[in-house]
Amino acid sequence: MAESPVLWSLDARGVATVTLNRPEVSNAYDGALIQGLHDAMDELSAKAALRAVVVTGAGRSFMAGADLKWLNAVRVSQPADNERASRQTAEAVDRFNRLAVPTVALVRGFCVGGATGLVAAADVALASIDAKFAISEVRWGLTAAIIIPQLVDAIGVRQLRRYALTGERFDAEEAARIGLIHAVVPAAELEARGAAAVASLLENGPQAVSDTKACILEQARGNFDDRAMAGLVDAHAAKRQSAEAAEGLASFAEKRAARWAP
Repeated sequence: MAESPVLWSLDARGVATVTLNRPEVSNAYDGALIQGLHDAMDELSAKAALRAVVVTGAGRSFMAGADLKWLNAVRVSQPADNERASRQTAEAVDRFNRLAVPTVALVRGFCVGGATGLVAAADVALASIDAKFAISEVRWGLTAAIIIPQLVDAIGVRQLRRYALTGERFDAEEAARIGLIHAVVPAAELEARGAAAVASLLENGPQAVSDTKACILEQARGNFDDRAMAGLVDAHAAKRQSAEAAEGLASFAEKRAARWAP
């Protein structure tokens, strides 16, 4: 388990801790990490005692977006493999969004790209004062299509039109102002504040919490059907294999401005 890209444990209260475990690359996600999230949700969903899920990142960051080496490998893969990568990622965020038990995200360090979708899908999101956020896909000629529904639910269309189109970085205070996270706390207090949030959740009737969450999701944009999912996946996958994405990812790897930048 120590080498797995996603670790999980379940305590006597039924509270699971899911840890993104690629600290050497700031927990940037690749196919193995996404599969690890699916595996963790498979196993935890089978636990009758499960009451809540806390997700956090090993090391100094929550998740620094997608792993560049993996992105480039997927970009030049067969179209079916490229689409499969988009679908697995989209479904991981969608499943996390729909978990029957309440979820808590504890964010420190970088929270970039797809990570913002995971945080937007959490029921409670807390961040340390040092956290840095960006919906940065457009910087590299990509699209955030597969996390747009969850981000719309979290921050609304108006804020998303700014941050998903500029790709600019913003701090934890701004993330709280726009609704991506619920509170900013000192770094040393993040786990304690997360534990307090979990304690509040556990005071409530488990079925009442589950029913209330399901009722809320019925009204959410993130509650989409298979047809909508297919459209998001197609848009995400197609953009990754575009010439613009090739230039954007090359510029990032080569630490230079993309050709479209003034």
